Amino acid sequence: MVHYSEARLDTAFAALSDATRRGVLEQLGRSEASITELADRFHMTLTGMKKHISVLERAGLVTTRKVGRVRTCRSGLSGLEEEAAWIENYRKMWSARFEALDEVIEELQAQENDDERHGK
Repeated sequence: MVHYSEARLDTAFAALSDATRRGVLEQLGRSEASITELADRFHMTLTGMKKHISVLERAGLVTTRKVGRVRTCRSGLSGLEEEAAWIENYRKMWSARFEALDEVIEELQAQENDDERHGK
C-alpha cells in the first residue's frame, strides 16, 4: 500500500475545506492576482484574504511574491498528486465493494425469479 504524509494530506484537505479558498484556487488557475484583487472579488477584507492565502501557501497550493507594495498570488507547486492518489485509492476500494454488492443483488434477484417460476 502507498504511504501518504498525514501532515501533508491534513494541511491540503484543511485548505480545500473552505469554499472561499477553493474559489481562490479556481481564480488563480485562470490567472495570477494580487491579494487586493482577490479580496475585492470575494467581497472580503484584505486581512481576511491574507489569512486564506496564508493557509493555501502552507499547503503548497499558492505561492506569492511581493513587488513594491503589491503581493501577487499564483497557483502553487503542489499539483495535488498525492492527495488525488489518496482519493483514488479509496475510490477503487468503494468501487470494488459496490461491484460485489451488485453481484449479490443480481444473485438474489435471479434466485427470486427462479423461485417465482417454480411456485415457491
